[in-house]
Amino acid sequence: MMEKKNILTADFLDLLFEGRNKDYGAYALRKTYHRRILYAMAGTTFICLLLVAGSIWAHAKKKGNTVLVVGPTVVLENFKKEDPKPEELKPLPKTEPPKLATIQYVVPKIVKDDQVTPEDEVKEVDALADTKIGTMNQDGAKDDNIVAPVVEKTGTGKVAEPKVDDEDYNKVFTIVQIAASFKGGEEAWHRYLQRALNSDIPGSNGAPAGPYKVLVSFIVDKDGHISDVKAENDPGYGTKEEAIRVIRKGPDWVPAQQNGRNVIYRHRQAITFLVDAN
Repeated sequence: MMEKKNILTADFLDLLFEGRNKDYGAYALRKTYHRRILYAMAGTTFICLLLVAGSIWAHAKKKGNTVLVVGPTVVLENFKKEDPKPEELKPLPKTEPPKLATIQYVVPKIVKDDQVTPEDEVKEVDALADTKIGTMNQDGAKDDNIVAPVVEKTGTGKVAEPKVDDEDYNKVFTIVQIAASFKGGEEAWHRYLQRALNSDIPGSNGAPAGPYKVLVSFIVDKDGHISDVKAENDPGYGTKEEAIRVIRKGPDWVPAQQNGRNVIYRHRQAITFLVDAN
C-alpha cells in the first residue's frame, strides 16, 4: 500500500496501478506514451521535409537542363510598289524647210528689145502663179500658196472609266504592306510563348543535349482568327506537337493589311528548344 503522505505527489499511473503488476507491460507503455508520440511526430516531420526538399531540388535540376528560345518572327519585307519611270523623250531630228523656187523682182523699164537681158525681163503672170518673188532667181519646189488648216483634236464624248483595283483580296498573302501582329506587340508575343510552352518536353522525352528548332506557320484571317497551324519541320521529341498546340490555343491577332484592307495572311514563327548537357 502507498503511504498517505505520497498520495498527493504520486503520478496518476502509480495510483492506477497501485497493487497491480507493473512489469506486465501496460504500465511501461502508458508511462512512455508521451515520449513515443513526440518521437513519432518529430520523425514524420523530418521525413516530410526530406521529401519536399528532394522534390524542389529535382524540379530545379530538371528546369535547368532545358531552355526555351523563341526565335525571331519570320516576316517577309513589306511590299512597296515602285512608281513607273517616265519614258525618256527623244529629241526630234532637225529638218530644214524645203527650198522654194523664187523669181527676182524686176522694176519695169521701157527700152528697146535688143537691150533687154534675161535678168531684166519681166516674167509673165502665169510664171508667177506657183513661184515666190524674191531678190534673186532660184530653182526649187513650187509654192502652191495653200496653207494647211490647223487640225484641232476633238473629244469622242466618252468619259474614261476610273482605274479598277484588280488585286484579289481573298487570296492568302505572304507579302503585305502591314503584316499581321500579336495584340500587344512582339514583346507580348514572346512572353506568351515563354509562359505557355512546356520547355521540358524534349528533355523529358529523352532528347540529347542540343537545340531543337521548329518552324511553324499559320493563317491569320481578316478577323484575326488563327487557323491552319502546321510545322514545316519536325526535330522530334514532341517539340513539333508542343509548338502547334500552344499557337493553336492562342488569342486572336491583329489582321494584316494591303491597300488599306484587311487580308488573309500566312505568318511564320521559329521556336527553339535548347537542352543543356548535365
